[in-house]
Amino acid sequence: MQTWSLVSICVLLGVAVRWAVSLNSYSGAGKPPMFGDYEAQRHWQEVTFNLPLQEWYFNTTDNDLNYWGLDYPPLTAYHSWICAYIAKVINPEWVELHKSRGYESPAHKLFMRATVLLADLLIYIPAVVLYCLYLTDGSSKKKVSTLFCFLLYPGLILIDYGHFQYNGVSLGFALWGVLALGLGLDALGSVAFCLALNYKQMELYHALPFFCYLLGKCIKLGLMGRGLFLLVRIAVTVLMTFALCWLPFLSDPNQTLQVVRRIFPVARGLFEDKVANTWCSLNILIKIRSILSSESQLYLSFACTILAVLPSSIRLLIKPTFWQFKLALVNSSLAFFLFSYQVHEKSILLTALPVCLLLSDLPLMVIWFLQASTFSMLPLFLKDGLLVPYVVTSLAFVFFCIYLLSALEHCSEENLRLCAYHKLFICLPKMDLACIVRWTFYISIASMAGLSIVSAVLVPPPHLPDLFPVLVSTTAFLHFFGTFIYFNIVQFSGPPSRKSQKKNK
Repeated sequence: MQTWSLVSICVLLGVAVRWAVSLNSYSGAGKPPMFGDYEAQRHWQEVTFNLPLQEWYFNTTDNDLNYWGLDYPPLTAYHSWICAYIAKVINPEWVELHKSRGYESPAHKLFMRATVLLADLLIYIPAVVLYCLYLTDGSSKKKVSTLFCFLLYPGLILIDYGHFQYNGVSLGFALWGVLALGLGLDALGSVAFCLALNYKQMELYHALPFFCYLLGKCIKLGLMGRGLFLLVRIAVTVLMTFALCWLPFLSDPNQTLQVVRRIFPVARGLFEDKVANTWCSLNILIKIRSILSSESQLYLSFACTILAVLPSSIRLLIKPTFWQFKLALVNSSLAFFLFSYQVHEKSILLTALPVCLLLSDLPLMVIWFLQASTFSMLPLFLKDGLLVPYVVTSLAFVFFCIYLLSALEHCSEENLRLCAYHKLFICLPKMDLACIVRWTFYISIASMAGLSIVSAVLVPPPHLPDLFPVLVSTTAFLHFFGTFIYFNIVQFSGPPSRKSQKKNK
């Protein structure tokens, strides 16, 4: 009973933080003609409620795709329709066709914020609670501490409750999938991940680990016996889930193809804005988009992504344990973020989720990455007027995580899983890697704090207007690339020696 009381307090505190952030500004507030992501979500409600389903993804006189046209899979559209139905009951002006474009009011802001919180309370937060209680090791106190830190991650809070999106829905479904697989409910986990993928196509970042884990498990059980039965059951489950999600669009092949074209807009280019990935960082030195054609960029990105994700996926396929699965989720999503096509700065949340799964295992490295991921979105937060929430949530997150998880006290080479580095660099003199990591962590946090202050206070030179966003993205990229190397080495090391946390279901 005491554990559940503490869990309730953690959830209430997590909700309070989210609501406090939601009281601030949002993307594109008072900035016509396109406004921002807040207006995009409202506009999708307008379109899905007023137009027949056959027109949701098509450019028509009533649906201008150049004005926040729907470009997410069917579940996002259905969610928008449900929200629109409720909005219509409260105030029809919120979703009135054409006339509601750019609609802003305190009441509508309250409604939109409430829809995000409700989605989190129904999908994301319950999954976090159950994962931390049933799939993390340690005492009840450590599990509750992990839960609180998980819910306090500022990146997701600032994007969903500040900038305004519904990332908690797709990430929540993905987490339900992880939870189900960890408990041995493979078919249920497949359904949950299919729902995540049909809500946001970027869940493809996590698709290979799910596929390799389940296939590896089937092979391990034997493809001539129980493994074959499990494989068929999962395949049927996935096909039925996709069929149900896409059913209204399957009657006409043109409808299906149009939805696919909308959710995979390859014509947009290799990257947008100043994203902390390989291509944007490399573009500082080599103007990739000037040298290579769009088609060549697509092929290069595809090849690099596959090469980056392949080692981790093969390792998981050969050794399908739950520990390997969690690490593969991190490595796959990071590979996609660093090397794939059309990456947005907010896509780092897709890596942040699986990294959060390792909070109780590798606290210092996880805290470090999660803070770097929040920092990587600083230009977006400044643009949306979210500087104060960014500072407060970041400070609170780093402080409570280090204090509650004793991250700096338990960071020996064994705890940080650095022993493999001595074998890799056997020719170098023996060094105290744990001490080096600690001091690098301090320098890193200081550099992120310094760049945050400089970006907020100083005006860049007129001839270098993007100086600070470029410095932020490049600094974050170095963190992400280092993390990618680190977690790949950890995955190819042995399982945790201090506990049997992996789930061989």
